[in-house]
Amino acid sequence: MTYAEKIIRFLTTLSPVTPLPEGIEVMNPYEREEVRQVVKAFYEKYFPDDIPRTFLLGINPGRFGAGVTGIAFTDPIRLEQACGIPNPFVKKQEVSSVFIYEMIRAFGGAEKFYGRFYLTAVSPLGFVKDGKNVNYYDFRELQEAVTPFILESLRRQLAFGANREKAFCIGEGKNYRFLRKLNREHRFFGEIVPLPHPRFVMQYRYKEREAYIRKYVETLRDPG
Repeated sequence: MTYAEKIIRFLTTLSPVTPLPEGIEVMNPYEREEVRQVVKAFYEKYFPDDIPRTFLLGINPGRFGAGVTGIAFTDPIRLEQACGIPNPFVKKQEVSSVFIYEMIRAFGGAEKFYGRFYLTAVSPLGFVKDGKNVNYYDFRELQEAVTPFILESLRRQLAFGANREKAFCIGEGKNYRFLRKLNREHRFFGEIVPLPHPRFVMQYRYKEREAYIRKYVETLRDPG
């Protein structure tokens, strides 16, 4: 099987995470046929081989990025303009996606980037409470409930073909601490290197974003 076939099978067979704490719901975009079609087109375009990739792990999908398109850190605008994948979704931007695709452009473009890297998330499904995004680590009960799902998902994705020497964590705070702890216990990767989260950069360091993009590119060019 190609990398694309493995990813598509994984994403379209993700099981709901249950039970969850009261008031929190799973966000699973892969239940929608239009998302499945876009996911198939994207991964068949950029992962048509069986070459191992280096993993970059975000937190979990948000409502305006992967929660819409099904593709990590990729909003409908970037999916169409940067990746060449037409899609039926409302063309609304997501700030993390803006940063990631500015970085991908600086790296050399989508084809070069995705030829070496696999963007995913610690939890490949997102969560919503009172109509707003929540992260898997925002509530202790939620984190405990989804940890078995996270472990299973990581193991399934590693089987696609992964650089086990080094992975990158998108987020230097709680996401990194949680992933580092899991890695110490389960030895998924030899090393996990944290990177600043794009949302932090775009919200609090916007004027310095070019420096953060350079940091990403310089760090990723030596994946180990």
